[in-house]
Amino acid sequence: QVQLVEYGGGLVQAGDSLRLSCAASGRTFSNYAMGWFRQAPGKEREFVAVISATGRSTAYADSVKGRFTISRDNAKNTVYLQMNTLKPEDTAVYYCAAGRAPFVVTYITDFGSWGQGTQVTVSS
Repeated sequence: QVQLVEYGGGLVQAGDSLRLSCAASGRTFSNYAMGWFRQAPGKEREFVAVISATGRSTAYADSVKGRFTISRDNAKNTVYLQMNTLKPEDTAVYYCAAGRAPFVVTYITDFGSWGQGTQVTVSS
């Protein structure tokens, strides 16, 4: 099992940028993919981005492609989500998650450990 703690959420205006961080402990961080999901009020949790264990492969939801960038620092056991040109529809609780395997996956069931979430609110 791995423990995950997210940081960096907050209230921003449309067009602003924000960087989320997620610190991991408990398993060898470089052995598994890491992902970001989000959940808006009244909606299901949805995939945002994922990065492979080595960091060489990434995947993004169409809604964030070109605006968000996922990265990881295996020496610091941390994964990041850089969010640029934020829109009001990006408002949600953002969760980081640890994959069950080292390669890129996008389904919720492919992730076995979750953080507590961090709120991102984008005002218009």
